Amino acid sequence: MIIQRAKNTAAAFAAAALGLTGGAPAARAQASASYPEIVVVGSAENLSKLPGSGHSLDKKTMENGRPFTVNEILRRIPGVNVRDEEGFGLRPNLGLRGLNPTRSTKVTLLEDGVPAAYAPYGDNASYYHPPIDRFERVEVLKGVGQIRFGPQTIGGVVNYITPQPTEELGGFVSLTGGNRDYFDGKARVTGKRAMFDFTRKQGQGARENTHSYLNDATAKVVLPVSERQTLTLKANAYSEDSTLTYSGLTEAELRNFGFRYNPFRNDKFEGRRYAGSLLHELLAGPAKVVTSLYYSRFSRDWWRQSSATTDGQGGVAAARAAGQRIDPNAINSIQGRLRDYQTYGVESRATVPYDLLGGRSEFEAGLKAQFENQDRRQINGTSPSARTGAVVEDNERNTRAHSAFALNRFGFGPWALTAGLRVEQIDSERINRLTGGRGTDSLARWIPAAGVTWTPADSTTLFAGVHRGFAPPRTEDIIGGAGTATDVGPEDSVNYEAGVRWKPSESVDLDAAYFRNDFRRLIAVGSIAGGSTPLSQGEALFQGVEAAGRYRHGSGLYGRGAYTWLPTARQSTAFTQVVGGAVAAGSLAGNRQPYAPEHLLTAALGGERSGFDASLESVLVGEQFANFSNTRVASADGQSGTLAAYVIWNTAASYEIVSWRTTVFVAVKNLFDRDYIVDRTRGILTGSPRLVQGGVKYSF
Repeated sequence: MIIQRAKNTAAAFAAAALGLTGGAPAARAQASASYPEIVVVGSAENLSKLPGSGHSLDKKTMENGRPFTVNEILRRIPGVNVRDEEGFGLRPNLGLRGLNPTRSTKVTLLEDGVPAAYAPYGDNASYYHPPIDRFERVEVLKGVGQIRFGPQTIGGVVNYITPQPTEELGGFVSLTGGNRDYFDGKARVTGKRAMFDFTRKQGQGARENTHSYLNDATAKVVLPVSERQTLTLKANAYSEDSTLTYSGLTEAELRNFGFRYNPFRNDKFEGRRYAGSLLHELLAGPAKVVTSLYYSRFSRDWWRQSSATTDGQGGVAAARAAGQRIDPNAINSIQGRLRDYQTYGVESRATVPYDLLGGRSEFEAGLKAQFENQDRRQINGTSPSARTGAVVEDNERNTRAHSAFALNRFGFGPWALTAGLRVEQIDSERINRLTGGRGTDSLARWIPAAGVTWTPADSTTLFAGVHRGFAPPRTEDIIGGAGTATDVGPEDSVNYEAGVRWKPSESVDLDAAYFRNDFRRLIAVGSIAGGSTPLSQGEALFQGVEAAGRYRHGSGLYGRGAYTWLPTARQSTAFTQVVGGAVAAGSLAGNRQPYAPEHLLTAALGGERSGFDASLESVLVGEQFANFSNTRVASADGQSGTLAAYVIWNTAASYEIVSWRTTVFVAVKNLFDRDYIVDRTRGILTGSPRLVQGGVKYSF
């Protein structure tokens, strides 16, 4: 019944939106429907219309340097901080403009414009991420335009775009191998407006006793319904089987056994995801209505003998702190964190361009209804490989969210003014099956935005904007295990930005932006994850500058760079615990926020000629703090202390044999095999060691 009501609401909105166009249908029909899409950033021509920052990396840019993970792609966009975890890029941690990257909780993740995260409202944590090589474009949207999506409207929107099927038969097969047991096999076949894509990837992670196997299959079909209507159907199946621990290292373990040490060979992660979507596009004269239906089911079972260096499980915390080698088979316990998520929804959005006072304007509006179900259990076993035991958590968490937005762009010659409003209504429920406790909560927010652009010449656009930043709290944060409500509100900020986009020639692109995110309430933990550190909230300020540039010479030489300077990432007030109100350990007004490096830089130089392409890339990540107190001396458990700045180098070369329709390539990641620390959230996590890859791709 809920889904049917949502469908009826979307249909009514679509009809109303079409009514705005006026005139007879025959007179309004100006174009034929082609490939339905939800535009987040869109083509380069759209950038001049954006009243904020927007970046789009096309297929050629993405393939440059033969990226291994999504982290390598997103680092090429200014303002994006991407933290490695297991060394295979399966769970990237994305933070925008200084926000904590842990589990990408402060980012809206989309795939083809529909939610990619498994519970964006109730538990926006990424334990799943699709393989990057099945996408042909990546977009990042920041600023005012975020209110067209949601629920997070603070950091930005990341949208991954799958290829469109072609009419002609075509495709490719690629094989890549390397050290650390790395293998990546991929095949794509397309034709008759249908496409099938399959990826098999496997290899060792950044540390000992970590190994992953994943399969990813996607089918996509575009069906022309009529001259003005088109359907796109897409289905995806994903599986992952990994030997993977959650715990980092203590200082003594790192000192005694090195950066690759990991004793927890019994820890296992199994993930399964099935998703489908239907996208319907209707054209009526200049108006366009796109309606999406989507569904995903994600199951995650993670059995682990340790969740952090201070974990009391197995009684080995003291031995680890002393730097003693431990035997996981002697630990007669293992904990299974078992999670099942279902998310489904319907969204309809209409775009209507029109003329007003001699200028070209555009109205866009949308309605969305989304429903999430979480089934969460924890089982404590009594042997190293147990898969049964005592059930210590058995929770059901439900979220019902309804949202709407309206955005109007008024064009006046070289000027354009944009004003918009988003509303979110979120109802949450938590049921404790062990005790019978049940609690509910309801939250509503208005999210306004306004921006301006000035395009004095085709090559130049200046922009400025302000909007309200919003992110809902997790279900578990607002409703306790006994069903009691907790007084924690949503994240709330006022976000400002101003910048310029400049394209003086076809070979040069430059853009820069100043940003200021002023938080009345930021929700954060100062150190370890998993509930071991109390949830805290406080006021904070982030401000800085980001810039990106691209240059290509007629000879084939090229360069690119993305830089972020974050001089301010300040706790404006001491952060206090949500429950009880006590000041979080070490938090002081004026201290820097954890995991907010002041400097980020990714730059590359290369050359392309006669089918040969070679590049050298440098990645700089500045110093970071790991806790609220900005502790510089590392603690014995590895969870506090600074993360030193580091630079790594990557290189790649490829050669295209046109007559054979074949490309051969080689890439080296972390060329000089640099050892570095990427995280202290639950102990020391280390960066990925050198990876040498070689492969071949045949297109047909």
